[in-house]
Amino acid sequence: MSRYTEIRSFVLIAEQGSFAAAALVEGVTPVIMGRRLTALEKRLGVQLMHRSTRGLVLTDLGERYLEHCQQLIQDFDAADASIMSRGRSLAGHLVVSAPASFGRLHVAPHALAFRARYPDLALSFNFTDSVVDLVREGYDMAIRIGEVTDPNYVAVRLYPNRRVVCGTPAYFESHGVPRVPEDLARHNCLAFNLQGGQHRGWTFVRDGKPFAVRVRGDLACNDGELLYHWVRQGLGIGWRSTWEIQRELKRGELVTVLDEFALPAYDIQAVYPQQRYLPAKVRYFIDDLRNHYHEPGYWEGQRSS
Repeated sequence: MSRYTEIRSFVLIAEQGSFAAAALVEGVTPVIMGRRLTALEKRLGVQLMHRSTRGLVLTDLGERYLEHCQQLIQDFDAADASIMSRGRSLAGHLVVSAPASFGRLHVAPHALAFRARYPDLALSFNFTDSVVDLVREGYDMAIRIGEVTDPNYVAVRLYPNRRVVCGTPAYFESHGVPRVPEDLARHNCLAFNLQGGQHRGWTFVRDGKPFAVRVRGDLACNDGELLYHWVRQGLGIGWRSTWEIQRELKRGELVTVLDEFALPAYDIQAVYPQQRYLPAKVRYFIDDLRNHYHEPGYWEGQRSS
């Protein structure tokens, strides 16, 4: 068995979260994926994952090794793409869905350069905060923020991300700093609401268990970009993703609270329907986005809108 096969299998298992899901992507059985992971751990002399009936969890060494392996896979894919693109060009039509704000900021700005490399490929985007049915509505792929649980889809992590409660220093100076999630009842919480009805609770984790806290505020909308600006203006506090506010956090224009209760992961992921062979147009676009997102300082850069 080649080292590349072991490494690729390890990355797939970690990204998919189970032997079964990784095996579907690879086109082999879960037993084979398990054997590949065992062979890798034996060769390295360390345990990379804890196995239990509840699932797979990376060890500390596994987390560190995964980052290196993901970069290696990206380098391999980039090398393949650079050669393959000289012999043939991508053609056809790539149809992509993404959340509205994220799509405008972190998908659309990279689309023109990608298409310039593949001029025979047409691109179509639908930027919406509603979750679309990829198969029924004819999408090749989507960008999703957060966990993907549909077994009919393959999810590839593009970049780690968390959701945090944040506000301006001036807001917290005037209204106090919440110390526990229940303190949010005394704050103006700016809510994201697709339906326009009652605000849903904000979910936190305490002692390893998720729980929801009902919040209230005088402003709500279904546009994440508008919520971002409301928080920036100090009109209240928001529950935002770190991809959206990393620049402001670094500058001290926004600060986070209740970090010890935050959900552990709300990652940026590329999602596509389960299929035996992944179309090159999808794989190349995913790799292109992932390479951009891993550029040093990318998330602290200027917003494009």
